[in-house]
Amino acid sequence: MSFKTIAAAAVAGAVLFSGQAFAQAAECGEIQQTLQARKDLIGKANAASNSKKKMTPAEACTLFGKLQANGVAGLKWITANKEWCSIPDSFAEGFKADHTKVSGIRTQVCGVAAKAAKMEAQARAQAQNGGGGGGLLGGPGLTGSLKMPQGAL
Repeated sequence: MSFKTIAAAAVAGAVLFSGQAFAQAAECGEIQQTLQARKDLIGKANAASNSKKKMTPAEACTLFGKLQANGVAGLKWITANKEWCSIPDSFAEGFKADHTKVSGIRTQVCGVAAKAAKMEAQARAQAQNGGGGGGLLGGPGLTGSLKMPQGAL
């Protein structure tokens, strides 16, 4: 039985019971917003990976940062409400494993984004300082003057 089914059953059952049970169902339904936001973020990541126009490293870092923040909020809520809302251990463990995986991906993606930003900044600085262009191999090129040989030609 899925968590959504359990949450829906809790909401339906809460209407039939006392005010305390109704408060429990309303409180237990709060995780749905977090789960929907997570689903939307994962959908964006999947759409970007299947799209011809790929995400930049900075965009991916931002997306995975939001996904990680969502996971932190979800874990906090699950930990605080696990007993009260009768959240299955398998759901809590699966959510935690997914969050750990997202955190690892975020670390990698943001590392790539930081390197890309550093390389772009270096390229801009080099272009502003006279560039390094002009030479055959990207060096400063030839400078100075060439003297013509003296004498009979």
